[in-house]
Amino acid sequence: MKLFYSPFACSLADHIALEEAGVDFERERVDLKSKITATGRNYNELTSKGYVPALELDNGEILTENVAILDWIASHYPTLGVRGDLGRTRLLEALAYISTELHRSLRPLWHSGSENEMDDARAAIETRLEYLSASLVGDYLFGDYVTVADCYLFVMLLWADRFGLEAPRPLLALRERIRARPAVRVALAVEGLA
Repeated sequence: MKLFYSPFACSLADHIALEEAGVDFERERVDLKSKITATGRNYNELTSKGYVPALELDNGEILTENVAILDWIASHYPTLGVRGDLGRTRLLEALAYISTELHRSLRPLWHSGSENEMDDARAAIETRLEYLSASLVGDYLFGDYVTVADCYLFVMLLWADRFGLEAPRPLLALRERIRARPAVRVALAVEGLA
């Protein structure tokens, strides 16, 4: 399988999750401006969406979108999922919240929105981070083990830090716990972020 990524993009969550799973996979960097991969492939031929992540499975199928890829990883590597009768549903709930409420809210900061848009985004993100902080069940979102949702949240916390947003102390501690994990250090190093 091959992960198509761009450094410090949201694809870092998938990169970390695959490293955490201990799975053997290839990585291919994508230049998001030119849409050309490190091997010279036209990325738009792989996915017309033109953004990362994309995961090319061994059978040639292509998965896109963080929530879908992270769900696939958790389904195939259950140690990164959530246990219990509602485990998968709770995991999807967390992934959807991170995607729609955090990831989407950061857009004006990445794309130089108006000052009002950026102020509104900062306020919304800080409120949403408070919600996530209050919902921690232990060292991570679902207890004492890392899930794919923690991988995604970690990237959002890195982005929040980049834009000077205040994250609650429990989330700062979670960010540093995740950053210290061997798999995370590998992914950060590969992407030139260590």
